[in-house]
Amino acid sequence: MTIAGPHDSPVQSGQPPRWERRKERRPAELLAAALARFVEHGYAGTRLDDIAASAGVSKGTLYLYFPNKEELFKALVRESVVPLLERFSDRLASSDETGPVLIEQFVNTWWLEFGSTRLAGLCKLIMAEAGNFPEVARFFHDEVIQPNNALVAGLIRRGIERGEFRQVDVEATAHVLISPLVLKAIWAHSFERSGIQAESIDPQRMLATHIQLIQAALLPPNR
Repeated sequence: MTIAGPHDSPVQSGQPPRWERRKERRPAELLAAALARFVEHGYAGTRLDDIAASAGVSKGTLYLYFPNKEELFKALVRESVVPLLERFSDRLASSDETGPVLIEQFVNTWWLEFGSTRLAGLCKLIMAEAGNFPEVARFFHDEVIQPNNALVAGLIRRGIERGEFRQVDVEATAHVLISPLVLKAIWAHSFERSGIQAESIDPQRMLATHIQLIQAALLPPNR
């Protein structure tokens, strides 16, 4: 490995020039700026000019990477949310843990990597603006909601097949498992941001209770 000395140029040291490194990072910087604007102002209230300004580039530069706001939103979801689902799906496929343990891991991982982050603001955005932007809502459903529900359904179905869970309506139970998590995320990006804390429950307390209830409901009668 070549280490650059004090008088070596980036090219001489094997590193691309600074402007090239900046160019490579630009899509990620634009997506980060887009996430902040979408979560703060919603889909309709977000303008490409503002995203470009937040990222420190011109609107023309933004168009080099993303032709319009819808494609920018899709790229944001595909680069930030979809990989989370893929990683957990891979963990599930290779795990030998029991069904109850996997339930606990899923709930805690979902909250840690999504629900407690700025990404969760996308749930509020979609719920609030789905009627006005049906194509965007359909995209989010197909890329995020449906795969997430299928992942949870697969987790439950696997537990049933192994005799760890009783027979249940798998799809309905998957919705019952995930819905409170989504609601908690939406609550955090609406009421709590408005300073309304009276009915707010600490997330870890809520997650622990939710896990216990789901596990107890799924256990076979003889357990």
